[in-house]
Amino acid sequence: MLTLFKNANVYTPDFIGVRDILTGGKSILVIAENLELPKNVEVNVVECSGLNLVPGLIDSHVHITGGGGEGGPATRMPELEISMMIDGGVTTVIGCLGTDGITRSVESVLMKVKSIRAKGMSAWMYTGAYQVPPPTITGDIARDIALIEEVIGVGEIAISDHRSSVPTIPELAKLTAHARVAGMIGGKAGIINMHMGDARDPFRPLHEIVASSEMNYKQFIPTHCNRNDYIFEDAKEYGKKGYVDITTSSYPYYMDEEIKPSKALKLLLESGVPIEHITFTSDACGSLPGFDPVTGKLVKIEMGYPDSVLREIKEAVLEDGLPLETAIRVATINPAIILKLPGKGSIKEGNDADILLLDKEFNIKHLMANGILIK
Repeated sequence: MLTLFKNANVYTPDFIGVRDILTGGKSILVIAENLELPKNVEVNVVECSGLNLVPGLIDSHVHITGGGGEGGPATRMPELEISMMIDGGVTTVIGCLGTDGITRSVESVLMKVKSIRAKGMSAWMYTGAYQVPPPTITGDIARDIALIEEVIGVGEIAISDHRSSVPTIPELAKLTAHARVAGMIGGKAGIINMHMGDARDPFRPLHEIVASSEMNYKQFIPTHCNRNDYIFEDAKEYGKKGYVDITTSSYPYYMDEEIKPSKALKLLLESGVPIEHITFTSDACGSLPGFDPVTGKLVKIEMGYPDSVLREIKEAVLEDGLPLETAIRVATINPAIILKLPGKGSIKEGNDADILLLDKEFNIKHLMANGILIK
């Protein structure tokens, strides 16, 4: 079945005006003004006057098999449900393990990726977890990346955090180099997703890796860069050289500590960080723990959802005054380019038909994933 979206305000993410978009199979076939099809062609017409058409969102840091566990078995978080993606306008996720690379397995993440794909959405994954050396599927991170289609990099590796395995700089440098070469061989990003903790001077390990090796800053995606005021101040400078990822789901759970994601985006741009270096991710189905700074005891735990990404994009536009074509990049074309996701992240002829239609208040009116209209 062909689907024709008529009279939409199209953001590729760049705004290109009012256009019609024809999809067929899983692809975007035609983007044109006033597109008319022969009367004998069977087509599902979706009238989009007054609606903004943007790429389906990419949430590139999701604990798709559940995360948590820092407070014992009762604090384990549940798996991602497809309904959570739909509620957030998300058509693509990148799965990962987190703190628990001990009782949860990379193999289970791979099977969850396959399950998400079988249900019509798009998914890839990181191999590894917080720990170094990281758990893998084949016994080697490079083999995982090069040989397993769904694996694009390593993560999330914890640094500057009391839950990390305290990896040395040489260990991290070797891991980074190994992932980079595997990415080259496998045609993948081969990137390292870095969990950034609450330690002071949190980016220091990444600076030391770059200074002591042939690696560059764009081999890493440091995440949780808005978790407190001092990491965010450092991120304003780090982001001029490499990528910074803002976690959307932990706000408003930690309003006294976190930099609000929509505000963080505006401040990063004002400080000179290129928009191409910034991503938003939800950390959905992972735990959002709070620890007593003196005793280290867990005192609070929450869980995030994918819809937090769209919420913060909405507020970046409606409250912080950023253009939609700027705000939407952080969860569309930016992660697609950084992570080398084929056919994703932009409204373009030949790309996958991942399409999100929003009204002026950012309510989801329609959602298409891989050419299937699911809402």
